[in-house]
Amino acid sequence: MLKRPLALRTRLALGYTAFFGLVLMLMGIGMALAVRSTLLAEIERELSSSSELIQKDFDSSNIELADYFNNPAFLQRTRPLSVEGLKAPSLYVQVSNQSGQVVVTSASLQRQVLPLPENLRAEALGGHAHVWETALGDAPMLMMVSPLWEDQRIVGVLQVAQPLREINRTLQLLTLSLGAIGLIALLASLRGGAWLAARALLPVGQVAHTTRQIVRAEDLAQRVPAAPGDDEIAQLTATINEMLERLETLFTSQRRFVADVSHELRTPLAAMRGNLEILRRGAARDPHELDMSLAAMEREVNRLVRLASDLLLLAQAEVGMQLRRGPVALDELVLEVIRDLAPLAQAVTLLPEVDEQVEVIGDRDRLKQALLNMVVNAIQHTPPGGKVGIGLACAGGRALLSVSDTGVGIATDDLPRVFERFFRADKSRSRAAGGAGLGLAIVKWVAEVHGGGVQASSVAGQGSRFQLWLPLPTGDAPADLAIVRADMGINAP
Repeated sequence: MLKRPLALRTRLALGYTAFFGLVLMLMGIGMALAVRSTLLAEIERELSSSSELIQKDFDSSNIELADYFNNPAFLQRTRPLSVEGLKAPSLYVQVSNQSGQVVVTSASLQRQVLPLPENLRAEALGGHAHVWETALGDAPMLMMVSPLWEDQRIVGVLQVAQPLREINRTLQLLTLSLGAIGLIALLASLRGGAWLAARALLPVGQVAHTTRQIVRAEDLAQRVPAAPGDDEIAQLTATINEMLERLETLFTSQRRFVADVSHELRTPLAAMRGNLEILRRGAARDPHELDMSLAAMEREVNRLVRLASDLLLLAQAEVGMQLRRGPVALDELVLEVIRDLAPLAQAVTLLPEVDEQVEVIGDRDRLKQALLNMVVNAIQHTPPGGKVGIGLACAGGRALLSVSDTGVGIATDDLPRVFERFFRADKSRSRAAGGAGLGLAIVKWVAEVHGGGVQASSVAGQGSRFQLWLPLPTGDAPADLAIVRADMGINAP
């Protein structure tokens, strides 16, 4: 059975306490080593002073080695050693001659003998002094081994030692004190770390609570309260609010998209069902009624086919589709579109307004589709006897395709939305003309994937003007085949 992981605030508090404990341990070890080193250095200084004082006293006595150290007066002076200026309470003194024989020991040794390794004895006889940490029985001590001089001649080895009991007792007391203080500090840091973690994570808990409420209520209009300052929590809050805003826009667009598609499908399907009902009631036996019903159903089927094609194109644009890029002569494209749409225009005059020959790099089929959509939209909103102009010009390093009409125009409030999916400025009239409100959305997508853009302007009662601009080639042509992706309104209106 898997154990439930610890809460984040608990992990943070434990981690902080563990790190603080590690720091305390390192500081304690460093302090203990520093204190021990200082105390040993002080004892070493005392041993060196003791050796110098004994050497001076021996020199000033003018007595032979054996006589000086065998003199009861010396032994009396080492019980404890009271050489002038020497105040070490527990000082061990031992003298050996050149042959290594111990000549005398201080009374403080109590008939014990200080150890003298052969290498240290040889070094002392060679004129070098050494400090050595050793033990006398079970008692640790620090000993200085130095040569004993007489008239600039080494006559023996002087050993001066001092026990380390006090140092070890001091270090033990220091260790216990540091341990007790460290334990108290760890407990305090654990409590303080938990409190600090709780305070630091409080905004995160509020974010989680608000987000949970949003999920349960399915209300994306709510926002997480903004955190003060500009720290990581404030950045997290701002990012979550941006994400919620994006999701709200996405879901709103999707709901509107589904509703619009359902509405567009319902109208032709209802018309087809009505015509089928008419045929079922006997119109199939009347050639005239039969032709009218079949023609009506054919129009609705064609409308559904166009709607499905446009939706498929936009869906492909969302997931990424391949565009074939190559040189496209826009002046030829304008004339071709006019020829293709001349039968559809009927009483509306199509006027080419081509100033010069212009060539861009792009997908010819998609550019033609965009221009067709703009011209068809203008024809549908221009009354009989009106005019639709298709213009081509160059300005500021851009090719400009424009379609203007003398129709009823577009209201100012509707202009910013004309390139949205399923939007109609005149819904009833557009539906009667067979439009689904996707043509201009496709125009916008084609312009954007070619690195251009679109814009619309209109004066109510005088007409409208749609412009599509494309960048002119400035260097090497791009690859023949490119995969492009566009944001066509599902993610944002």
